[in-house]
Amino acid sequence: MPAATLLVPFALPPAPMAPDLIRALQAPALAALLSRPAAQAYHPFEADSRVLPHEAWVAHALGLAGAPTAADAGAPVAPAVMAGHGMAPQAGHWFLVHPVAIHVGSHLQMSDPRQLQLAEEESRTLFEAVLPLFTDDGHELVYADAHNWFLRADAWAGLDTASPDAAYGDNLHAWMPRGDMARAFRRLQNEVQMLWFAHPLNAARQARGQPPVNSFWLWGGADATRRPAANSLATAAAPDWLARLAAPGHRAATPAQLRAGDVLVAGAALASGLAEDWGLWLEAMARLEQDWFAPLLAAQRAGSVGEVELVLTHRDGWLQTRTSKMAQYRFWRPVNLSALLT
Repeated sequence: MPAATLLVPFALPPAPMAPDLIRALQAPALAALLSRPAAQAYHPFEADSRVLPHEAWVAHALGLAGAPTAADAGAPVAPAVMAGHGMAPQAGHWFLVHPVAIHVGSHLQMSDPRQLQLAEEESRTLFEAVLPLFTDDGHELVYADAHNWFLRADAWAGLDTASPDAAYGDNLHAWMPRGDMARAFRRLQNEVQMLWFAHPLNAARQARGQPPVNSFWLWGGADATRRPAANSLATAAAPDWLARLAAPGHRAATPAQLRAGDVLVAGAALASGLAEDWGLWLEAMARLEQDWFAPLLAAQRAGSVGEVELVLTHRDGWLQTRTSKMAQYRFWRPVNLSALLT
């Protein structure tokens, strides 16, 4: 029988911080799940990858990309996310587009898109303002919601893009699209930035203390025909694009919904892990212990869940561990969080 898999982005502390964070972390159920494994392995991730390990892992699990251990691991998810919005592109090469705030200092940095506070009406206004720039270039731009738009740009199929979370917190120069059509992308991006820079909507946002929406982020490109295999993905507190890969009834899942063969992404620690805010990270891990690890351990001990697989990630890799009810009887093994040391 396949295991029930819980993927928890950024539940794995970075190696330099891990000893201190593990001492502060109160997670007895997680420790029990980790300490008595039937199988356990740490997988390093390509350092120059343009997506994060959990993004590549999900894309592979859905049949959208090759193995996350491959050098060309990616997340070509745009048409699948479109389908999650109730759209069904029939042809062409589509990208995800997010309106974003970029801070210009000694280098370019993107603000956390989750903190953008972009209202539906504001996003519509910005979308309508730049739509002619895209159509004049022969592209099709489609509005989905305040944070997610889609772009058809067949000639840009070779662009090598990066996910916004992979680029977050770093100098954006290294994360901009690469390839033969990168210059065309940068020209269009510059035109959008100049138009939005002078837009009264951004003046109003700044007057309210909100960051201006001054650029857009492009990634996840794939042919329209690339759709996920039949799957039982579920999500909880996951980024919107990732939640859209799950069926509507599985985008705010609970432990009671997890069955053998399911993959559930619990994203509670993602934002704090990305921001390296370790106080908030400990709070998020406490919620994960209460909401997920403790219920899963209890369900396994009660026999209502068979094997449980945990996939815990950080920027540099992921720990994959599997335990069973029988493995939990190995009382001679000490229960601790040392498996989080990578």
